[in-house]
Amino acid sequence: MAMAMAPAVVSGERLVVFLFVARVALAAPAQLAAPLAVLAAAALAVELAVDASASASSSPLRRFRTRPGASSGILLGATTLPSVMLSRLIQLYRVLLADPNGREEYAYLEMQYWAVSVSCLGMLAFFVWHLRQSPSNGNSIASKYGLLLIILYPLAYLFHLLLKTDGGLLVMSNLVYLLCHGVAAVILIQHILEKFPSCSSFGEAILVSSGLVLYCGDMLAHTLSKMEFSISSEAFIRAPGTRSEIGTVIQGVLLGLFLLPLLYKSSLQVLAYCRKLESQRTQTVEECTQKRIDCGVFYVSLLVALLLLVPSWMRLIQGFEVHPFVWVFNYIFTDSRERLALCAYWIFVIYVSIRRFYSISKQSKTERILLRKYYHLVAVLIFSPAVIFQPDFLDLAFGAAFAVFLILEMVRVWEIYPLGHIVHQFMSAFTDHRDSEILIVSHFSLLLGCALPKWMSSGFNDRPLTPFAGILSLGIGDTMASMIGYKYGVLRWSKTGKKTIEGTAAGITSVLAACSILLSLLASSGYILSQHWISLLVAVTLSGLLEAYTAQLDNAFIPLVFYSLLCL
Repeated sequence: MAMAMAPAVVSGERLVVFLFVARVALAAPAQLAAPLAVLAAAALAVELAVDASASASSSPLRRFRTRPGASSGILLGATTLPSVMLSRLIQLYRVLLADPNGREEYAYLEMQYWAVSVSCLGMLAFFVWHLRQSPSNGNSIASKYGLLLIILYPLAYLFHLLLKTDGGLLVMSNLVYLLCHGVAAVILIQHILEKFPSCSSFGEAILVSSGLVLYCGDMLAHTLSKMEFSISSEAFIRAPGTRSEIGTVIQGVLLGLFLLPLLYKSSLQVLAYCRKLESQRTQTVEECTQKRIDCGVFYVSLLVALLLLVPSWMRLIQGFEVHPFVWVFNYIFTDSRERLALCAYWIFVIYVSIRRFYSISKQSKTERILLRKYYHLVAVLIFSPAVIFQPDFLDLAFGAAFAVFLILEMVRVWEIYPLGHIVHQFMSAFTDHRDSEILIVSHFSLLLGCALPKWMSSGFNDRPLTPFAGILSLGIGDTMASMIGYKYGVLRWSKTGKKTIEGTAAGITSVLAACSILLSLLASSGYILSQHWISLLVAVTLSGLLEAYTAQLDNAFIPLVFYSLLCL
């Protein structure tokens, strides 16, 4: 029986994830590595239980429709962000050996590591709870093992916290902080799976939910740190005082856009209630004016969020003396020649590439996957010069681009007049099997795949290649693997998959070559290098193998895995 179960338990994706987690855990202190190992074991048990119940018609999880063609991906989704945070802790710990002034930032980052781990743990408990609604699935060995590990994890954290601190109030505040993350993550993943069917796998939903909860928790912690309470400051989670203006601007704009759907839908409900009270108006008039009313409400809500709510929050956090958008304008024109030249270069490359590739997508028989990889190469052309010459300005540009993408997707999904139909037609030309009819996520994943490693590398960073993690893994490695594999690939990694050994080898080789060129350029510019070639080889190989084996959205996972390994 054990031999029969082996093929189902061991898969290429699970093996690569195990090696990835093991590499991070072995580089970390035991008190931080052990919880990651327990989380990974619990995620594996839950994934096995979910996969075993997938074929059962009585499975409670069948109410959640996941992306077609994707595996559950629970193990990868539940371990990626905790591993990233642990890698950042390891990286920051190296500077503490020489400069003890960063202990406050280290303590806050450690709390973020626990917070994202508890968020993932809460979502694993969410899946186990649904499995146990069916007696046949809930009594499986895998689900029982996963439930046991889920119960042991908070007990292990509580023991760690009691050994580390003496204050009972501090312990209580930390537990409340973590509990809020776990509950919020469960609520969010249930909302994503119910409101956006067939848009993601379970693992992708875990990654998005844990990331959003962590990001919003960081916003809340910085907000409360700037406000005065009667509670002792030592008994509350306090965010580090040092924070860049660009980071505050990006986070503030995204906060406003996250609040925009709530503001927009609430305004529509108020208007609908008011229209019911006006019985003099006919139904015909209401139908003719409905789109224009919705359009006006959306744009007014957008202006209120960006021009009123966002600046108020930014001034609270950063203390801007002028309007934050005026500060952005002044920042762009402070070093106007180089930054404006970079903007002109970006506009030219984007215009030429979109015009060229859009016409190809309409007229040519070129495979859609290859057409999309050309955009990965365009990302290399756009972002690489900025990372080297204007890294801070690139952070701001990433935030602006992501904000524009969010606004356009809201306009498309809600069919906001007059741009909704136009945006939908344009974006449909670049979709593939991973995009659903509800959400188009490929452009988001490509942008965030390049932006997140750069954003996380801001501040202290003793590994010169970490800001390039997304550009290297997606723009070069993933692109070369797809192109070479499609044209010359013969030997496949599995009988049912499309990924080839030739493509994976080409991707790994191309990334190593690009890394050697980048390191030479950085060394010639006076950058003190501290990247070890053996660690680099392990990072490139594992991320390349993950691209070959995973059925998840590789644009989302591979850059984070590569970044995490480069930090070690």
